[in-house]
Amino acid sequence: MRPALGMTSTWFVSAARRVGLRIMGMALLFLPMGAAPVPQPGAQKTPPDRAKPKISIDTSLEGPASHQPSERRAARGYWLLTNKAYLPPDFDQQVFDELWKTWEPPLRAKAETASPDERRRMAFSRYGLTERPGDPKHRPLQYVVDERGNWSMNCLACHQGKVAGKVIPGVANSHFALETLTTEVRQTKIRMGKKLSHMDLGSLFMPLGTSNGTSNAVMFGVALLGYRDADLNIVTDRPRPAMTHHDHDAPPWWQFHRKRNMYIDGFAPKGRRALMQFILVKENGPLQFRQWERDFADIYAYLESLRAPAYPYEIDRKLATEGQAVFRKSCASCHGMYGPDGDYPERRVAIDVVQTDRVRLDALSPQHRSHYAESWFANYNHPPAVLDPGGYVAPPLDGIWASAPYFHNGSVPTLWHVLRSDQRPKVWRRSEDGYDADRVGLEVETFDSLPPTSSAAVRRQYFDTSIPGKSAAGHLFPDRLKEEQKRALLEYLKTL
Repeated sequence: MRPALGMTSTWFVSAARRVGLRIMGMALLFLPMGAAPVPQPGAQKTPPDRAKPKISIDTSLEGPASHQPSERRAARGYWLLTNKAYLPPDFDQQVFDELWKTWEPPLRAKAETASPDERRRMAFSRYGLTERPGDPKHRPLQYVVDERGNWSMNCLACHQGKVAGKVIPGVANSHFALETLTTEVRQTKIRMGKKLSHMDLGSLFMPLGTSNGTSNAVMFGVALLGYRDADLNIVTDRPRPAMTHHDHDAPPWWQFHRKRNMYIDGFAPKGRRALMQFILVKENGPLQFRQWERDFADIYAYLESLRAPAYPYEIDRKLATEGQAVFRKSCASCHGMYGPDGDYPERRVAIDVVQTDRVRLDALSPQHRSHYAESWFANYNHPPAVLDPGGYVAPPLDGIWASAPYFHNGSVPTLWHVLRSDQRPKVWRRSEDGYDADRVGLEVETFDSLPPTSSAAVRRQYFDTSIPGKSAAGHLFPDRLKEEQKRALLEYLKTL
């Protein structure tokens, strides 16, 4: 069944820079994007075992957990994501409760007179956090909050959001303001005299995201693995890895069960270990990853269990039937067929053909891909990764109505704009919970250029397609359709 809809301070920056780029380059390794451990021994060497194939480590996960029914394993996977910390804390409750003092004057004045509950809701809105449904403690889905009030980021920070104000399992978090949150946490800690975390330090030198809802996730992965060997031991005699910073939009997790490979270029075969790369902080060494592999087998089961939500608004069924014929003729060869006899081809389209922004493709070099493929995360390149994919994989379109914004970089706000390349906005800003049922996607204001603002946090509320890596160009295939075909196709897409 488908789930229903409902379900700097300047002095500090100067001081940090004096530490030296080499040391801070190491700090880049400690940026999280996953679920925070109870402190354990980190990065200890494990004896190399060259007598037998490395792949033998991954033959199976023996024990009771691996033999539980899939529903129980999926439920445990969700519980682990929301309750077990695999990363060190980013901040505590005291810091979170003081964040409002860093906000722009009008919003700060409103927060000063607000009740604690209202102030919390304002903070959740600002940073793109969603409250756990039915949770009396009002904890966010995107962080594990322990009994001492420590907040540790989990995978849901990027991979669990809302549509039209409603939490939908598996929908990506297109509201998450990671750069703004981290900047204001750092400012608050400095004012309070608290110790800075790996996120506070690393983010001084690595951009986290130029617009809310997107992140520099691909380069996080490059940095995290850059100072590890294939067995995940820390090595310090390597140069800083080459990085091209750019933003990326997280896909909905309900696409996971459809695919054999991960990421928009499809270079990495799926696997439970592949899900663990973004918890590769210095505190977590080879021992922790091998101990937690069983956990991530259940997290993998949770991802596999997710399915797209049904469109909750009216559909013109006659028009949708006409649109299905258009889809089969113009779209299905790349995006697949849907319904009882549906089939998804997982087809990779050459970049010169799809013509969407290529920064993401070029930023991850064959060397980057090879370093990942030869590691424990990729079962030492078994099965082999694709080191030079040459394009992007056309994604499955299940629940496409709920997965706005569109394209791999999140540059297009609605499906109506996807179908009309000449009408795509140069700059847009979404409302928090509005939904455009006519154009199918985000409710947005559009602009010819970025409005002037002195606040970086406000600037990140806008999506500016002129920034490198954020272009809304390409995917011109619908341009050959007549206007009535586009209207019918849009109606059909609501049914997927």
